[in-house]
Amino acid sequence: MHRLIPLLLALVLSAPAARADGEPAGEFDYYLLALSWSPTWCALEGRARNSPQCAPDRRFGWVLHGLWPQFEDGYPSYCRNAARPPSRQETAAMEDIMGTPGAAWYQWKKHGVCSGLAARDYFRLARLAWDRVTRPEVLRTLARDVTLPAKVVEQAFLEANPGWSADMLTITCKSGRIQEARLCLTRDLEPRPCGADVRRDCAMTDALLERID
Repeated sequence: MHRLIPLLLALVLSAPAARADGEPAGEFDYYLLALSWSPTWCALEGRARNSPQCAPDRRFGWVLHGLWPQFEDGYPSYCRNAARPPSRQETAAMEDIMGTPGAAWYQWKKHGVCSGLAARDYFRLARLAWDRVTRPEVLRTLARDVTLPAKVVEQAFLEANPGWSADMLTITCKSGRIQEARLCLTRDLEPRPCGADVRRDCAMTDALLERID
């Protein structure tokens, strides 16, 4: 029994510090740009919600999930920010890369407020970050569903974006599918190494990448 006490103390002391909601806006270390593979989100969540993003005539591939302020360990959310909420026009303007205006609204409410920017400026910055990323053409023109190592998706992004390195990018999976590509950026939107808590690459060798219908 006594042998367990030092072990438990070590585990507690080594655990990452929890981040509470409602922290001051503008206090963070870097950004995480999250790109979701829309067919995965639609298969697992979107169609059940009747999301317009998943309608047959909306052939999305990679979509902007969000631009998230990060700490070196953890991240802020729902920060205290006196900025006015985005207008319907501002969220609707993000639909072409975020899938729906509702997605843009939610990302502002949870993450955008922590940037310390006005909503218009946050969305402008998110679009600029999106525009600087080359989404691999080979992944957007699949003729059929494929299963492949998540590492192949990472390599495709690295080849399409010279200057990136593997420690700046992570590929996530969910329910056996390729879920997201996440790129770490400085506050000036330059690629940078991710924090240790973000570098959790999917290790699957047979992850499903569903083609765009």
